[in-house]
Amino acid sequence: MKEFIMVFRNAPMGDFKPTPEQVQAVEKQWNDWFADIAAQGKYGGGNRPGPEGKTVKPGNVVTDGPYAEVKEILMGVCIIKAESIEEAVEIAKGCPILQVGGNVELRDLIYMD
Repeated sequence: MKEFIMVFRNAPMGDFKPTPEQVQAVEKQWNDWFADIAAQGKYGGGNRPGPEGKTVKPGNVVTDGPYAEVKEILMGVCIIKAESIEEAVEIAKGCPILQVGGNVELRDLIYMD
């Protein structure tokens, strides 16, 4: 079985502030989706980036944040196990981020010794 990384991205939400009930509903969707993947033995773990960040550029230039202009926000990443990229795509099709206009990027993982 291969391992794939899923990268979750979404557009900035501007001034939108979800209610606690909305946050809880979205968290339940994500938890249910991850639980389903885990129940199949295909979940390899994941994380969500925090709000603090720096970018290091050539010439030792360091800037605040990941981008000068943010068009998409990195929402998180996880690793899944699948027999093929096609199977990984089918798993990604159930991701809750797709319901709010976000996207899931899939990449196969190549481990370096």
